[in-house]
Amino acid sequence: MESEQINTNRWQVWWLAARPKTLPAAAAGVVMGSALAFRDGQFKVGPALAALCVALLLQVGSNLANDVFDYERGADEGERLGPTRVTQAGLLSPDQVKGGMWLVFGTAALLGLYLADSSGWIIILVGLAAILSAIAYTGGPLPLGYVGLGDVFVFLFFGLAAVAGTYYVQVGSISAQAWWMSLPVGWLIVDILVVNNLRDIHADRQAGKRTLAVRLGERAARAQYLLLLAASFLLLPILAFARVLPWTSLLAWFALPLAWRTLRTVLTQIGRPLNAALAGTGQVTLLYSLLFMLGMLLAH
Repeated sequence: MESEQINTNRWQVWWLAARPKTLPAAAAGVVMGSALAFRDGQFKVGPALAALCVALLLQVGSNLANDVFDYERGADEGERLGPTRVTQAGLLSPDQVKGGMWLVFGTAALLGLYLADSSGWIIILVGLAAILSAIAYTGGPLPLGYVGLGDVFVFLFFGLAAVAGTYYVQVGSISAQAWWMSLPVGWLIVDILVVNNLRDIHADRQAGKRTLAVRLGERAARAQYLLLLAASFLLLPILAFARVLPWTSLLAWFALPLAWRTLRTVLTQIGRPLNAALAGTGQVTLLYSLLFMLGMLLAH
């Protein structure tokens, strides 16, 4: 019985380390790319599922990397406003977290080989770049998140690469629609990072972590959130009016009530209450993509 309890607790600790609340947003780009592939009559279940697993594994691996490397740099000292970090809390050792990180990234790489077998070597290059960027976000000699470049790389890999890459492994090329729709997904996922950095702005400043929020200040960070959120929704009618997308793509606007509620939290709260906005932005991102997919199903 005691051994069973220990095993259960250990699984719970790893589940905590994986930070499952971040995973819906990681799936959004795959949903978007698959929706566009379906509209073009090219949807393929195997590559779509593999792309989804890779996206989720990259997010988990990134979470583990941030957990251990932030701890080693002293960025997690003092009281945390965000979810528990397992390394800081002493639930897992740094070596254990690093081992889990490499296992997750290794599994993602194996799935990437499956995708490359049908889609070409370019997928291997993109996958390796994504893994290296996830590690370099808080690890290595020049961590991206510590010099204000996190927003750029999140946009590139969770927006452009996720949507266009998912479309590519199913179709074999990338349409204009796939490029266009990688923008709002990327913007919304960057907004998740904006909320995270806004919440931690004081702790990051003390730890020498020069995120974009630290560099520009709280007011600019809130303005960035608002602009990216607004652009994500305003792009749809522009593309529909230009006949790049069908009007049914505007079903994604049904995510606006949730987006508005989350925006109000970002504009009015500081510190720990922003955790609700963090989760809410992830939900907006996934809901936006799912509603867009419904629009593509109706258009088809």
